[in-house]
Amino acid sequence: MEVKAKPTLEDDTITTLYEASLNGCVSTLNAMIQRNPFILNRVSLSSFSETPLHIASLLGHLEFCEVLLNSKPSLASEADSEGRFPLHLASAEGHTEVVKALLLTNPNVCFALDKDDRIPLHLAAMRGRIGAIQELTRARPDSIHQIFDDGSVLHLCVRYNHLEALKFLVQSATSNQQFLLAKDKEGNTVLHLAVRLKQIKTIKYLLMLPEKRIAATALNNAGLTAMEVLERCPRDFISLKIEDMLLEAGVQTGTTQGSSSPSIISQTEPLSQQSKRSKIWETLWLKYLQYQSNWIEEKRGTLMVVATVIATMTFQSAISPPGGVWQEDTSSGGLNCTTYGICKAGTAILAYDWPRGFLKFMTFNTTSFFSSLCVVLLLISGFRLENKLMMWILTVAMTSALTFMGLTYFWAQSLVTPDHIVDEVNRMGVPLSIVWVVILLVVGLFHVLHLVFWAKKWKKKLMHSSKRLPAIVGPL
Repeated sequence: MEVKAKPTLEDDTITTLYEASLNGCVSTLNAMIQRNPFILNRVSLSSFSETPLHIASLLGHLEFCEVLLNSKPSLASEADSEGRFPLHLASAEGHTEVVKALLLTNPNVCFALDKDDRIPLHLAAMRGRIGAIQELTRARPDSIHQIFDDGSVLHLCVRYNHLEALKFLVQSATSNQQFLLAKDKEGNTVLHLAVRLKQIKTIKYLLMLPEKRIAATALNNAGLTAMEVLERCPRDFISLKIEDMLLEAGVQTGTTQGSSSPSIISQTEPLSQQSKRSKIWETLWLKYLQYQSNWIEEKRGTLMVVATVIATMTFQSAISPPGGVWQEDTSSGGLNCTTYGICKAGTAILAYDWPRGFLKFMTFNTTSFFSSLCVVLLLISGFRLENKLMMWILTVAMTSALTFMGLTYFWAQSLVTPDHIVDEVNRMGVPLSIVWVVILLVVGLFHVLHLVFWAKKWKKKLMHSSKRLPAIVGPL
């Protein structure tokens, strides 16, 4: 017959202590300490791998943790079977106040390693706990630079996609250049890792940093830059977006030692005059000439109203031309209609008096009318308006509508002005016409430059594709 051992009173007391830590019951803890001041010293003799402080820290019971730390501060330096200290658990869960209390007791635990060689800051970064990260870095700023097999704390922020934590750590680092160039066991910097994981927001932030050029030229253990890592990823729309971001940040295509792979021009590399001029134009392009990606969508309503107004005005000018129309059929009157046989009712009077001038007026008016209709049609067509081709077509159509509407006005003005002052009236429009032509030239130059840089970018992409094609297809 098997005899089971009866639980002792001491076992029941320790179990009650752990139950109190689960519930965060401070009154029970205080009562137990009053009855037995050495009860916390007996925790190390129990079969539990965690201390009550581990449990309370994991669950965020601040008052319970404070009582434990006041009664036995050494509990903050006790590790569980996973090698984790209470600070590890509180940091991972983001219990900021508990982290602060633990740091006040023993700030050196910031450097304590668990079985995976991770310090509390690493666990906080893996979960994006900004508050805990702030307290940990304030207590021990050097903990930021701790490196393990998976890289630095920045690698963890990128790997688990916590951009705000990444931003805070970058701003807190005392040496950003060395920090950003830290590598994991595969030799990848944080930019390598962000590109491989296709984290667009993270890449955009990293490329905004002053150290972006040095980080972009860094090679991993396979001898690859961030751009080359991207080229070995499956191609999709996100890859194309990231490639555009890297190119706009300064990544150039070039060959090194017979390898046709993209590299970036270092700030310390001497540049030829042509390269310097190219960089100046690229800077001008990125700052002042590049299209805003969403300006069409933002101005869709305004464009629709303007185009509709122009169409209405030109339509009205066609059915009610300058000088009016004949009210009835006639072969006499203010004009000698015998030349044409008869002046028909509803036809333009000036068409008989000055046919060439009237034809020019109708040409300008009709061109403006149909240009505005093209704009309205494109806006209601449902096409994606943010692509470059659609923006170019809309711009040309709207510019044509406005230009020919202006010509219609000046020509109509000449048609209805008496001969003895028509020259003076026409001279009034000369400076205005010159201003309009200058504006058109500036707009035209803008779009020509845009076309040139757009073509240059596509040429680079085609060169990349042609260089990658043999490696992808293989020998035939």
